[in-house]
Amino acid sequence: MAIDDLLDEHEQSERVRSWLRKNGASILGGVVIAIGAIAGWQWWQKDQGDKLALANVEYQKALTGLQQNKLDDAAKAVKALDGSTGIYGDLAALQLAKAQVDAGKNEEALATLRALKVEGDLKRVVDLRIARLLVATGKGEEAVKLLGSATDSSTLEIHGDALMAQGKRDAAREQYEKALKTLDVAAPQRRLLEIKVMDAGGTVAATPAESV
Repeated sequence: MAIDDLLDEHEQSERVRSWLRKNGASILGGVVIAIGAIAGWQWWQKDQGDKLALANVEYQKALTGLQQNKLDDAAKAVKALDGSTGIYGDLAALQLAKAQVDAGKNEEALATLRALKVEGDLKRVVDLRIARLLVATGKGEEAVKLLGSATDSSTLEIHGDALMAQGKRDAAREQYEKALKTLDVAAPQRRLLEIKVMDAGGTVAATPAESV
């Protein structure tokens, strides 16, 4: 091997050692961070898995309580699910609220629904159920305030129900008629809404299907 080649190799090795002296600490730090990230991810996955398993257990307890009509037991399970992973808590609370309404426990159903921390479309569903219960418990003005200025058929109908409960038939009829206009002629809830319009003193034009 030529002397020049040996000198080149020696120079290259010195450059490598110099580079490692300058950058070794940062390389080691990067390795430590990477190992920590992997360990953290694995811990997070295990933690989420454990929470999901516990949530499933409580959800099954809630279902058992509902099936056996033990609403207090179901309510305890729903409370244990508060903030749980996934939608177990939301589903259990919605089912509990329905069972409470069926049992005539409207105030308890209201408390169950109000405890839900949901967003988006599910929040709208929950708000509509709360509004219906508010009307049923004589809190129509609170129901109207909760629904705001939305103009979908369900909101308009509940607004009409609230006004009707207050004896404001003309104003209620106006809301029912607006709601009716937003519904397709084949909508399953249309017939009930037509009855409400007539109960409020209005008339309903026959649909093409009814006039045949």
